[in-house]
Amino acid sequence: MDKKEKTLKIKLIKRGISIDHIKHGKAPEVLKILGISNGFPDSVTLAMNIPSKARGSKDIVKVENRDLDPKEMNQIAIIAPHATINWIEDYKVVKKMSVSLPEDIIGIVRCPNPICITNKEREPVKSVFHVRQNEPLVLRCKYCERDVS
Repeated sequence: MDKKEKTLKIKLIKRGISIDHIKHGKAPEVLKILGISNGFPDSVTLAMNIPSKARGSKDIVKVENRDLDPKEMNQIAIIAPHATINWIEDYKVVKKMSVSLPEDIIGIVRCPNPICITNKEREPVKSVFHVRQNEPLVLRCKYCERDVS
């Protein structure tokens, strides 16, 4: 195999975000978090099972003309705790950041306990989970103290 065959080619984007080091197989979940579906008007690049020296394989998502809000970054951190976000302007990375889980995850994860107060329709209570362990991820519900992994 010559050097040309070993080169990974992923389309450059002028402005937007690139999410790298996503756990392999999790890129479709990242697209769902970003609300990207068939009707999305801008360029989206999805690369899956790309060789990675650090993790064996990884996924990459690039989205043109898109930014991230803190809630989306927290959601990505839950499913891809080693992800790196690159903000791109004029085809260059202008900011780079690794995702990190906050101490408490609010309103993102649903408690699996059917009798938890957060699952009652009459009670307008957002779920709150404390991060007990990062790897593997273990969360504890603030209200019923059930662990979720």
